[in-house]
Amino acid sequence: MKTRWERGSWKKTALAFALVCAGAQAQVMVGQTAGFTGPVAAGVKETTEGARLWFDAVNAKGGIAGQPVELVSLDDKFDPKLAAENAKQLVEQRNVVALFLTRGTPHTQAVLPLLEAHKVPLVAPSTGAMVLHEPVPKYVFNVRATYQREAEKAVEHLHTLGMRRIAVVHADDSFGADALAGANKGFAKTRMGAAAVVKADREKPDYAKIVPVLTAAQAQAVLWIGSAKVVAQGVKALRGAKSAAHVVTLSNNASSGFIKELGEHSRGVIVTQVFPNERSIAYPMVKEAMELAKAKGVELSPAMLEGYAAAKVLVEGLKRAGKNPTREKLQAALEGMKRFDLGGLEVTYGPADHTGLDFADLSIVDLEGRFVR
Repeated sequence: MKTRWERGSWKKTALAFALVCAGAQAQVMVGQTAGFTGPVAAGVKETTEGARLWFDAVNAKGGIAGQPVELVSLDDKFDPKLAAENAKQLVEQRNVVALFLTRGTPHTQAVLPLLEAHKVPLVAPSTGAMVLHEPVPKYVFNVRATYQREAEKAVEHLHTLGMRRIAVVHADDSFGADALAGANKGFAKTRMGAAAVVKADREKPDYAKIVPVLTAAQAQAVLWIGSAKVVAQGVKALRGAKSAAHVVTLSNNASSGFIKELGEHSRGVIVTQVFPNERSIAYPMVKEAMELAKAKGVELSPAMLEGYAAAKVLVEGLKRAGKNPTREKLQAALEGMKRFDLGGLEVTYGPADHTGLDFADLSIVDLEGRFVR
């Protein structure tokens, strides 16, 4: 099914901004920079679609103290430099009360100086980078678990399956280095060493050099840390070399778009997850999101669930900030948030803790092209 972005929600955003510029009724403006085009586009669109499910539901009931929440999304094409430029525009020109759902580790790092300079909160960056957790960045409020936790769990899981030759391919950037640190924790816990560790260009990996290293190491499994397109092409290159190694990747690729990228090679690929099963109605949040998605004619995905949870945290913070929320009021409201129930999962923040959730699980793509636990 097509996402709302593909059906033209960008037109709605542009119109809303034009109305604000023309002096229309005040709105609670929230800004987002992310790669709506480029290698992470599929996941970004789904995550944003999930956030809009909740924003639309809130606005349909009157918004925040009578003011609708408006998400202004700018495309940074998964370029850290453009992400910083977009964030500057959102903060300084559009005067957003918060930034939201940035995508990518180096991209989010690029906006950190802006947060400090303007004292603007960033809620739910779509990255599990440890640098956004320790030491605690004052203006960053995480919702999802860390990449290190995911990578560590992935290695431990493969070990329980009897695999002893596990290779790691990681993007040659801060995201890749961070996830590798988590994988190394898993190797240490299981008293194993990696069969091979390969750095890969973030955007254009040389598969002709990477795959022979993996096959020479006789890897039983490969933890591949990279964007959806990069990992999907890597899986295809592995299978082209007749390797039957299991492939594991992280939750940044937990989208239906990633499965489409994999095509006929999707079956059996393992993806770590940082939220419950998107079909598990035992979690009230999941049931609620499923119902809202169904009403809009879309199918809930793990990436959409991440955006949905992120929007719930942001909206709760805005409600606690009171009428006409400011950046300062939102910052204080978020830091005072204790045991906020998302619907089966609780989020707590404080001045010394902006971590959010620690939920981590694994899924595998089945014959029907779905994530199953």
